[in-house]
Amino acid sequence: MTINNREDYIKYRFHRSEDSFDDALILAEKGKWNTVVNRLYYSCFYAVIALLLENEIETHSHDGARSQFGLHFIKTGTIDKRYGKLFTKLFDFRQKGDYGDLYDYDEEIVKPLIEEVKNFIEEIGKQIN
Repeated sequence: MTINNREDYIKYRFHRSEDSFDDALILAEKGKWNTVVNRLYYSCFYAVIALLLENEIETHSHDGARSQFGLHFIKTGTIDKRYGKLFTKLFDFRQKGDYGDLYDYDEEIVKPLIEEVKNFIEEIGKQIN
C-alpha cells in the first residue's frame, strides 16, 4: 500500500487492525493463547490509532492511545464504555503474556475475547466510515 495522505494512513492502520485479528484467529486454531492475546491487543490498538487519526488526535505511545481513546470516545459516550474496558484489559493481558515470566493464558480465558474484539473493530470501523 502506498501512503500519500492522512486518509491513506488511516486506511492502512485500520487494515493492520483487521490483519492482526486474522492472525489471532489462525493462532487460536493452534492453541497459541499468549500470542493470540498479543494479536487481539494489537488489532484493537491499530483500530484505535486509525480512529484517533481520523479525528486528528495525535499520540506517541500505547498509554497515550488508551488515554486519548478514553477521553475523546469513552467518556463522551461516543463509544460504549465496555470497549474502553476491553482495550485496557487486553493491554494488561498483553503485558503479562509478553513480558511476565511463567504466565500462560488458556483457551477458557482467551477464546471469549475473540468475539469481543471482532465487535470492537466493527464499532471503530463504523466511527471511521
